[in-house]
Amino acid sequence: MSDSSILACAGYLPLLRFDRGIARKDLRWSGLGAGGTGLRAVAGWDEDALTMAVEAARGLGAVASSRITFATTSAPFIDRSQAGMVAEALGLPPSLSTIDSAGSRRAGTAALVRALDSRATELIAAGEKRLAQPGSAHHLAWGDGAAAVLVGQGPGLARLLGQATVNVDLLDVVTTTARGLPYAAEDRFVRDEAVEAVYVPAIRQALSAAGLTGAAVTCAILPEPVSGTYRALARPCGLACPNLAEEIAAKAGDLGAALPLFGLTLALERASTGDVILLAGFGNGADVLLLEVTAPQISRTATDALMQGAPLTSYSRFLSLTGALALDWGPRAEVNQKVSASTLARHGRAMHGFIGGRDAAGNVQFPQTPVPVRPDATGPEPMQPVRLADEPAHLLSVTADRLNFTPDPPFVFGLVQFDNGARVAMELCDTETAPAVGAALRMRFRIKTIDRQRQFPTYFWKAAPVSRPPLNAEKP
Repeated sequence: MSDSSILACAGYLPLLRFDRGIARKDLRWSGLGAGGTGLRAVAGWDEDALTMAVEAARGLGAVASSRITFATTSAPFIDRSQAGMVAEALGLPPSLSTIDSAGSRRAGTAALVRALDSRATELIAAGEKRLAQPGSAHHLAWGDGAAAVLVGQGPGLARLLGQATVNVDLLDVVTTTARGLPYAAEDRFVRDEAVEAVYVPAIRQALSAAGLTGAAVTCAILPEPVSGTYRALARPCGLACPNLAEEIAAKAGDLGAALPLFGLTLALERASTGDVILLAGFGNGADVLLLEVTAPQISRTATDALMQGAPLTSYSRFLSLTGALALDWGPRAEVNQKVSASTLARHGRAMHGFIGGRDAAGNVQFPQTPVPVRPDATGPEPMQPVRLADEPAHLLSVTADRLNFTPDPPFVFGLVQFDNGARVAMELCDTETAPAVGAALRMRFRIKTIDRQRQFPTYFWKAAPVSRPPLNAEKP
């Protein structure tokens, strides 16, 4: 076993929270939506697995990594390196080794196991925005979100004590590329097989490898394919600790490949030095890791994400944002928003990294131009690259209208003043309540446009309020 440990971790959830009780009321006539309790995190139209993974990785602060893994089962692209796009969005050099880990809900834990077994410094960013059929249990139970973990040599937040993997082709839920929507097996069958054939053997092997008993485990992060799974396996494994995955599922939903890493972040934010964490990834088998907490986690990204947000009270808007309801937006939505490969080749790194330029007189602008926009510029000047993504800013002006097309009206935009002097007209996001002029802003990596003829998203940065409101979890 290497000397690698978990150096940092962070979680991210989108702003909106849908109360499942609203769907239960709306679907009462059909008999569907039973058991719809708690909240579900819902990504904005301009968020996907990639953008949320980037936001989670930004929660780690400045990182020096030699390898990046992007883990998801809901990647926006099948044959494009999204780990490379994560590196660009974080402003990291193009020489990094990048890996896309997909095709399994264990993508995040599989990457974590590999990273802890190597001597490289690796950033693992996992994000999910999974599609499901309205009326199905998964449409309400699944949530959107992301998490990131930095692994490297030396002391950190936690070290690996023991690990085990069991591969079993249990089809509790399966999504084919041809259909694109999940199909689930019967709950009791899934629970019995998950406990007996997957989790119990894997947990026992991991405990044996660590030289521990279940009683030594302080908390677990164990995704449940169906409810009651953890309760059924706790006694045979000797576990008496809480399962944080249940809390996350109730407050945000099952985050898929991102759930174990988000749960690990939450556990480390609550843990004390010496605690033992059981971390599991589930999907056609299981990865189980036993980790000892070696230092307290100072930041509270996962805790804040669960406590902050804005209520989503419209079932039809929920259906639209989750891709389950196609609305006719009229002629304004018919604008061709295709971006050519040559344009991305020339400007993609500056767009994804939000790289502006500083001219010879010290003025900062975006985008860079051969001749600076400075009034007294007389010709081309060399420009020093300046990253704006992490630069503090505030709002100079704001407009919200319903004439510009957006899949989630209104369209909000304004003039953003950065502390380093740059001034950029930008679209705003996370604006359930329009921010006031002078409000502090932070940049968010988002989908800028979607070419609807080719279903091709392009990415840029939008400005968002720095703080999010505390979540009001009152039932309707």
